[in-house]
Amino acid sequence: MSDVLAFAQDTARQAGRLLCELYRQHHTVRYKSSDIDVVTEADMASDQLLANAIQARFPHHAILSEEGAVDLQEELDSIPYLWLVDPLDGTVNYAHGHPIWGVSLALAERGKVTTGVTYDPLRDEMFWAIRGKGAWCNGRQMRVSEPSRLRRALVATGFPYRRATLADNNLAEFSAVMPRVQGMRRAGSAVLDLAYVADGRLDAYWEMSLSPWDWATGCLLVQEAGGTVTGIHGESWSLAMGHALVSNGRLHNELMALLRPGKEIWPL
Repeated sequence: MSDVLAFAQDTARQAGRLLCELYRQHHTVRYKSSDIDVVTEADMASDQLLANAIQARFPHHAILSEEGAVDLQEELDSIPYLWLVDPLDGTVNYAHGHPIWGVSLALAERGKVTTGVTYDPLRDEMFWAIRGKGAWCNGRQMRVSEPSRLRRALVATGFPYRRATLADNNLAEFSAVMPRVQGMRRAGSAVLDLAYVADGRLDAYWEMSLSPWDWATGCLLVQEAGGTVTGIHGESWSLAMGHALVSNGRLHNELMALLRPGKEIWPL
């Protein structure tokens, strides 16, 4: 497993160097599901670098990547070895020169993530975890934060690309939570939000419309740092789930109550 970790860290750093070389340049932007769901030549170049490295080192492993996404015929928990790759998370930020973006890759064995890394090239921060071995940032072990009340908490979230047309677009949930916390953040990079919960920089995070490559490393980081990961209504979380609530554990029930369908909002 240490060999897998070393490979993942080295490969993420290579992708990070490539992205830094292309950063602040003019980008060729293409649009996917909407005008705010974008992909650049940097996403594709990073994706190709990561895919080539994985295929060369682990030719019998499957790959599920945001930009090279394929319709896997098997269920995620039936694939012996599956790499989940986000070659550039925070593309809108990246394309605008906003410095919140990262690279993430994780190895799942029959649906359970066993190793994951998230790399922030601009800050040279490598977040990593091996199941059962803790969560780390640049050699320093991470632990989730201490606050036990939402009024003392810094919480993050995100919104789906189709938020203008999607009924379940997280706006109602955001409005319920925002007045009841010390602060809210919407940074635009799920992989970094999750890493920040693991490192105690955020106290909780939820999102309602993401894909397995967005969650894979981050949820392992939070779990290994002592936090709690569930669906937003308390369901047991899995890679196939499209939503998640992660927290330091102490805030989980209070936050989950605000996200529950048909919730009754108590007075401020």
